[in-house]
Amino acid sequence: MKIALFSDSHDQIAHLEAALVAARAAGAQLLLHAGDLCAPFMLDRLGRGFAGPIHVVFGNNDGDGRLLQTIATKHAHITLHGIYAEIDLPSTGQAPARRLALIHYPEPARRIAQSGEFDLVCYGHNHQKHVEQLGRGWLVNPGELLGMNGAPTWGLYDTHTGDFTHRSLES
Repeated sequence: MKIALFSDSHDQIAHLEAALVAARAAGAQLLLHAGDLCAPFMLDRLGRGFAGPIHVVFGNNDGDGRLLQTIATKHAHITLHGIYAEIDLPSTGQAPARRLALIHYPEPARRIAQSGEFDLVCYGHNHQKHVEQLGRGWLVNPGELLGMNGAPTWGLYDTHTGDFTHRSLES
C-alpha cells in the first residue's frame, strides 16, 4: 500500500488540490495529514478529493475543533484523531504489518520514533521537509503544502518496501 503524507497546508487550496491529484496518480490508498489545515473547509476538500481512508491530527493553527469534527462526520473515511494518532496496518499478501504514528510537533515525534515501536512517524509544524531513519523506522516531515519556504512538498510511503520519498508540486 502507498500512503500520502501531507502537512501544513494553511488554506492553500490550489496546493492541496494539486497534491491530491499527485497522490492519486502515485497510487496512494491512504492519506495522513499532520496538521495545520487551518480553516475547516480544507478538511472537506480532503474528504472530497481522496477516496481512501484519511487520518488527520490537529496542528497549532487548527482552531475550530468543533467545526472540524462536524465536517469529519460528513465523510465516513476521515478520522480526526486530536493531537496524536497511532495507526496499525495489518499485513497483507504483499506487505508486512506496519505501525504508524502521526503528530504535529517535531520534538515529540523524534522521541516517539526513538522508541523503536513504529515503522513511520510523521510530523509537521516547522515547514521543513525531513527524512531520517531511526532504527527500523522513519522519522519524516513531508514538508509544507503552503509553499512559504519554497516549492510545496508532500511525502509517499510504501508499506510493501518500507521506503519513503519526498515529492514536489509544480507551482
